[in-house]
Amino acid sequence: MIRIALLALSFCLMGPQGHAGTRIKDIVSVQGVRPNQLIGYGLVIGLNGTGDSLRNAPFTGQSIQSMLDRMGVNVRNANPRTKNVAAVIVTAELPAFVGMGSRIDVTVSSLGDATSLAGGSLVMTPLSGADNVIYAVAQGPLAVTGFSSQGKAETLTQGVPTTGRIPNGALVEREAPGRLSEEKTLVLELRNPDFNTAVRIADAINAYSVDRFGLRVAREEDLRSIVLRRPQAIGAARFIAEIGDLVAEPDVPARIVIDERTGTIVIGKDVQISTVAVAHGNLTVRVTENTKVSQPAPFSDGQTVVAPESYVSADQNGGNLAVIRGTTLQTFVGGLNKIGLKPQGIIAILQAIKSAGALQADLVVQ
Repeated sequence: MIRIALLALSFCLMGPQGHAGTRIKDIVSVQGVRPNQLIGYGLVIGLNGTGDSLRNAPFTGQSIQSMLDRMGVNVRNANPRTKNVAAVIVTAELPAFVGMGSRIDVTVSSLGDATSLAGGSLVMTPLSGADNVIYAVAQGPLAVTGFSSQGKAETLTQGVPTTGRIPNGALVEREAPGRLSEEKTLVLELRNPDFNTAVRIADAINAYSVDRFGLRVAREEDLRSIVLRRPQAIGAARFIAEIGDLVAEPDVPARIVIDERTGTIVIGKDVQISTVAVAHGNLTVRVTENTKVSQPAPFSDGQTVVAPESYVSADQNGGNLAVIRGTTLQTFVGGLNKIGLKPQGIIAILQAIKSAGALQADLVVQ
């Protein structure tokens, strides 16, 4: 079955009365208000014989020795053969403006040849950012959804047992630099950059700010950015909250996205096509191989011979000539559906129409 998604949603600039539209907070983000990625190296202990083999993962043995040295246990001359410990990489995201003492989720992934992290606990692991400064410390029991069971002749694995999560497993020890209250100038960044969308957002904000503060506070910088001057009489957080609830009409580019692997076609609402005549025919060639056995007559000196026998047939269907002119999206899609093609046929037609210069849109093939 052909799958054509129609992006024909109508957005309108919404005033105080309230019509259908898109909130500004849903199509923009505030520059600088973003999470920060954290990473750390640690050990998971308490595994039921599913940890790293120290011969194949020597860094696990070195980490065990370093951890025990800090605890006053000397194992330098020992030769441990434990299978209950696994070396892991711990990752997390530090949310914007998170305070010291808050908790965040962490993801724990095996680094060695451990077969499962189920039942293990993460030992205290510092998490640092790209500046090599420690911002959080993670510790706690893992929640692993996958499992692995192995016998002498068969192994059953479901999910990924070598990756787990610790909800609220990291304690924030340091706040990320920067505060929203210090910013006098704010920048809004469009998630889908477009000149028309930037202008409409700036106009909607200025219309509100003139009525609210008596001055224009927004200026479109380029297709991606809108610069805001925060009035002195309002805080940054309240100002962003009021601006985010305003409604603007985002402009969608004329674009067709094709996924040849799944046969999915997504057509934007502003896609148009010049008048063209399209003919498409499917050529099917069928080759059948049979085996023919030839036996000699009784009491003769002949031999039984096996000879191949091939049948080749060709069939060409379709070939109807249709005139397509997409003055609207519905007309365009209706013309494609009237030809009665499968997704691969429509993909070939769209690519040919684009090559002919009659498709007034961007064609993106994934």
